[in-house]
Amino acid sequence: MKIGLIAGNGRFPFLVLDAARSLGHEVTIIAIKEEASKDLEAAAAREPRAALHWVSIGHLGTFLKILKDAGLSTAVMAGQVKHVKIFGGFVPDLTALALMSRLKSMNTDALIAAVADLMREQGVELINSTAFLEPLLAGEGQLSARAPTEAERRDLEFGYRMADTIAGLDIGQTIAVKHQAVVAVEAMEGTDEAIGRAGHLAGPGVVIIKVAKPNQDMRFDVPIVGLATIDAMRIAGATLLSVDAKRTLIFEREAFLASANEAGIAVVGRVR
Repeated sequence: MKIGLIAGNGRFPFLVLDAARSLGHEVTIIAIKEEASKDLEAAAAREPRAALHWVSIGHLGTFLKILKDAGLSTAVMAGQVKHVKIFGGFVPDLTALALMSRLKSMNTDALIAAVADLMREQGVELINSTAFLEPLLAGEGQLSARAPTEAERRDLEFGYRMADTIAGLDIGQTIAVKHQAVVAVEAMEGTDEAIGRAGHLAGPGVVIIKVAKPNQDMRFDVPIVGLATIDAMRIAGATLLSVDAKRTLIFEREAFLASANEAGIAVVGRVR
């Protein structure tokens, strides 16, 4: 089966590429020039080779032509395009301009969903971004060696309502809570930066809650945590991380949990 891999930043594209290859799929990589790692060139060159195309943000017509020329009917999005890039002065082509003119808002969901609809019109179905990485989805309940304290549980109960509301408004997926007060809210800066700001504002003892959107489209913008998340928490003095079970990918799981346990950070997977 032929698979199109739309590659953004981080390790996500490499993991999907390896998983798709292991299943015998023929992969064509469309890498976002402003985001994807140049290391994809070496990864694509390994056997079985994967065709690799670099496309700039906003060059939607070129993107669609690559899908058509490769004879693809299925594609997966792996790796994010930072939200700030939408407002960073990219130059849209005529196809992108026509698409954007029909949008009521320029938030991530609206923009990528519109691209997915356009792909479907061209005969290409965008599948769940976790389709090849289901073993990396967070489990349920206590994931770390340490369980949350009663005070942390109270912060969770308070914070879930806030986090779900903010995610539902497409503001961000992460909030920081301490003593049942919201310390920081993620917007376009990203999770690690929000954690760092929370530590600066409130000091040690902050609880970090990362959630999926209430109607999360698993084709894109799926919550991700990894070793860098724990590193940011350790620096900030944060003591607990909650993620949504079966809706959040955990990268570098072994190192992630080892680092959390070493620092005494509790990690839980919320059941929704």
